[in-house]
Amino acid sequence: MTRDQAGPKAPSALVEAAKEAVFTAILVFLLGFLMVGYQTQVLQGEQMSYVTRYSDVIWAMLLIPAGRFLLTLTRFDRTLPALVLGGLGFLYLFGAGVIGVLELPIYGELLVTVDPLQPDILPFEQPMVNVIFGLGAFFVFASAAKTRRRKTQGAQTLEVREAAEARQASFARNLSTVLGPVLIGFAIVLPLINCDWMPSWFQACGSRSFVDSLILVMTYVMLGWGLNIVVGLAGLLDLGYVAFYAVGAYTYAKLSTTLGLNFWESLPIAGGMAAAFGVALGFPVLRLRGDYLAIVTLGFGEIIRIILINWQSFTGGPNGIGNIAKIDFFGIPFERNPAEGTQAFHTLFGIEFATVHRVYFLYYVIVGLALITNFVTIRLRKMPIGRAWEALREDETACRALGINPTNTKLTAFAIGAMFAGFAGSFFATRQGFVSPESFTFIESAVILAIVVLGGMGSQVGVALAAILLIGLPEVLRELSLYRMLVFGGVMVLIMLLRPKGLLSYRVPTILLKSTKAKSPQAAVPGAGQ
Repeated sequence: MTRDQAGPKAPSALVEAAKEAVFTAILVFLLGFLMVGYQTQVLQGEQMSYVTRYSDVIWAMLLIPAGRFLLTLTRFDRTLPALVLGGLGFLYLFGAGVIGVLELPIYGELLVTVDPLQPDILPFEQPMVNVIFGLGAFFVFASAAKTRRRKTQGAQTLEVREAAEARQASFARNLSTVLGPVLIGFAIVLPLINCDWMPSWFQACGSRSFVDSLILVMTYVMLGWGLNIVVGLAGLLDLGYVAFYAVGAYTYAKLSTTLGLNFWESLPIAGGMAAAFGVALGFPVLRLRGDYLAIVTLGFGEIIRIILINWQSFTGGPNGIGNIAKIDFFGIPFERNPAEGTQAFHTLFGIEFATVHRVYFLYYVIVGLALITNFVTIRLRKMPIGRAWEALREDETACRALGINPTNTKLTAFAIGAMFAGFAGSFFATRQGFVSPESFTFIESAVILAIVVLGGMGSQVGVALAAILLIGLPEVLRELSLYRMLVFGGVMVLIMLLRPKGLLSYRVPTILLKSTKAKSPQAAVPGAGQ
């Protein structure tokens, strides 16, 4: 074969990596020179001015292209540089940055006055920026490790890979068994923990704002467990789950403002109304699967939101519904001066009045509702309807062939999942005291679905962990100002990179029939083979 007949020469890994690095450096310069290099500031009594941050731009032009260079080498199966440099970069930048975030005195010693003869030890003065670049180094390291592992697994036989997946599923199942009781106990005692020993940016633990954040997290845990029935167990992709959340909230709002019912009286009605809407959604989508099902459920959620906006005589339109009755302690109000003939909560228990009592009670109410959701879901999974959901998830055609009615199976999944969303919506209304369509947009459905997917579809503990990360992490990092969403996005990327199937995903049937080895014909006959 002549040189002309041979195929095109494969590009060199170093050349391609250098090209990618140069292109990345140019892009970082164009984007960062104006957005990062200049920072406006307004001092009291003075006009607006700006300060330059050229050193940050230069460091970004060095570190980001270096990471791109290592990732390109990884694409050509040259993983050793990325493993070594990425690991060292993570330990150095992330470790030092965490020391700065925790406000340890040693961080000040790592930062040296800018001097050409005595350069800074760390590239960025703000510790959170060093943490972010440290996470980027870890991303490079993890990409190289994943590439090397995939290459190794590719040379293994199918039986070996299946055995490895079975071990991972068993580990996730066992870890869920241990983590479940731990998380429940932690959720019960967490509001009562004294956090004075923690860093200043986390010393709000135990305060009212902290308990409010816990209530928000637990609300999304409950919503995630409800959607997990539809998506994780039955395999029905629902992008309009927030509609049932809205139905429950508005049901309690109307019952409270028009009929004067309290939260406990309205809770089952709100769940029933949401379940009815779930059945109403289930009928039109009985023949739909996959993307088509997702589009219809998305449209259903938007229909509910538009109705809430335009039906002003009933829902209040964009102004919403206010003056919703607050939750009480089973008929005993949390008020300083209750109505005549009514005993207040603090009087009943002989304690001093404090508005935080209602907040703590709200927290334990949502914990109880979430645990009820979890208990019912686990019990249903072991019942025939739960096994029918799992069969529907794996193969609808085979499900029909086995005699399972897919119509009833889908409708029960939609109804039960919607019922729990209605309970959560009713709790949301009594907690806020006000509901409006802005609280029930598509982004809420997307967040709940992300919780289910990131946690591992079908995994109860995984969904709880994902809710803590997706909802709790931004609240914890709120003191970090504009960097909190960058950290949040980086954590999500790392989860999808390291655990693409979810944090605790094990897609196995809830109940397995134990197989027994069949005896040979000779062994079945006494004296045979002798």
